[in-house]
Amino acid sequence: MRRTTSVLATTLFTAALGVGVAVPATAKVSPPKANHHSIKTSPYVALGDSYASAAGVAPLVAGAPATCSRSTLNFAHDLAAATQPRSFTDVTCSGAKTADFYGSQAPGVAPQLDAVTKKTRFVTMTIGGNDEDVFTSSFFGCATISATDVLGNPCQRKYGTTFTDAIVNQTYPNVLAALKAVRKKAPAATIAIVGYPQILPEVGRLDCYRSMPIAMGDVPWLKHEQDVLNAVIARAARHAGARFIDMAASSRGHDACAPVGTRWIEPAIAPVNAFPVHPNATGEAAMAEQTLLQLGL
Repeated sequence: MRRTTSVLATTLFTAALGVGVAVPATAKVSPPKANHHSIKTSPYVALGDSYASAAGVAPLVAGAPATCSRSTLNFAHDLAAATQPRSFTDVTCSGAKTADFYGSQAPGVAPQLDAVTKKTRFVTMTIGGNDEDVFTSSFFGCATISATDVLGNPCQRKYGTTFTDAIVNQTYPNVLAALKAVRKKAPAATIAIVGYPQILPEVGRLDCYRSMPIAMGDVPWLKHEQDVLNAVIARAARHAGARFIDMAASSRGHDACAPVGTRWIEPAIAPVNAFPVHPNATGEAAMAEQTLLQLGL
C-alpha cells in the first residue's frame, strides 16, 4: 500500500514538473468538420496549460520547448484541422499558470500573450488549474495520506476548504485578469476557455484504487473541488466576454476510473500515452468536439 501511494506521488510530481515519457499513441476520435462562417477562426492562437498542450501525448510538436510537452494531438490541433485557419500558433505549455501569460515560464518559453495580436480572431485555452498549485497540492497531498484510511476521507479532514477557498479567492481573479488581458490584445477575437473534463467518478470505487489511490470519501470531495474550479472559470469567462466550453456533461463516465477506450483522462498509475491524471488523445479530441459544438462552428 505504501509503495502504491509512493508511485502515485512520484508520477503526480513528475507531471507537475512537466516531465514525462511518451508511449505509443491510442486511437484518436476525430472531431467533426466545422462550419466556420459565423465565427472567424483565423488567425488562431492556442494558449494554456497541460490540458491544452496534451502533456505526454505522443507525438509531440517538433521544435517546441521540451518543458511544454506540446502534442500534435492536442485539442487546438484538432480544432485547426477542422477549421483550417490560414494562421495557427500553438504556445500551450505544460505547467502553465495565469502568470505565464505575462512572463516567461521557463528559459526559451516566451510569455504566452506575446503570441496574441490585434489581428488574432480566435483564441482557445485551458488555464487556472495550476494557480496556487491547487491541482498538484490536492491530488499529490491526497495520494500521500490516502492509505491511512482508504474507506474514509483523510484528505478532506486534513485540508478542509483550503483548496476551494484558494480557487474562489485567488484563481478566479487571476483567470478573469488573464482573459481580460487576452481581450485587450485581441479585441475582435472569439475567446474560448475550455473547462476541465471530469477526472474522478461521482463516488469512490475500490476497484479503481489500484490505479487512482484516492480514499473513497475523498473522491467526491476532490470532484467538488474540480466543480468549483470550473464554476469560477465559467464566471470569469462571462465577466470577460469570453466563451466557456463546459465539459462536465460530456465527460461524465469518461473519468480516470473508466476502462481503456472509454476514459478520456489517464489514471495516476500506469497511464497510457499521457501524463498521469491528464487527457489522452481521445479526451483531447472530445474537448475539440465540444468546442465546435458549443460555439456553433
